Amino acid sequence: MTEVEVHLGRRIAEFRELRGLTLRGLAANAGVSSSFLSQLENSRASASISSMRKISEALGVSVADLLGSHNGHARGVVRAQDRPEYPSGAGSTKFVIAQPPMRNLEIYKGVFEPGGSTGDDLYSHGKSQEIFIVLHGTVELSLGTEVIRMNADDSIEYLSSVPHRVINVGDGQAEVMWVTSPPTA
Repeated sequence: MTEVEVHLGRRIAEFRELRGLTLRGLAANAGVSSSFLSQLENSRASASISSMRKISEALGVSVADLLGSHNGHARGVVRAQDRPEYPSGAGSTKFVIAQPPMRNLEIYKGVFEPGGSTGDDLYSHGKSQEIFIVLHGTVELSLGTEVIRMNADDSIEYLSSVPHRVINVGDGQAEVMWVTSPPTA
């Protein structure tokens, strides 16, 4: 096996474990056999481009992420103007803060115009620990049936499986940050 193939197997195993997936679960999601996936993770098989694409999609990462490396301590600077942007709901935008995929964290920044929210409905994702921090402004966090008013520098921790929603209830723009571990994307 080449160094790249050994590295690929390790990366697939890392991403699978971070997402709490079993070999069988990932194999089923990717449309490959669990025996092939096991051999791939243990550097006893090679993956085609098609197989890598299926596996990366099932893990929610790109093929480049599977082939990427963590050489050194720094993963790279993400400039504010270069951050991937995800529309989040009416009057709000979500930005990726850390260059994905980090091993154990997802970090997003949200910017909400007055009245902007993550959407009309509460949402949940995965079974991860999530820390929500208000950087600027005043928001209401709906967490299950509870509504919590939060101001700049307030933070709260909850499980991402609990339905939640954010709305800017202030007069100016609000900025927030989500830190989720392990990643749910």
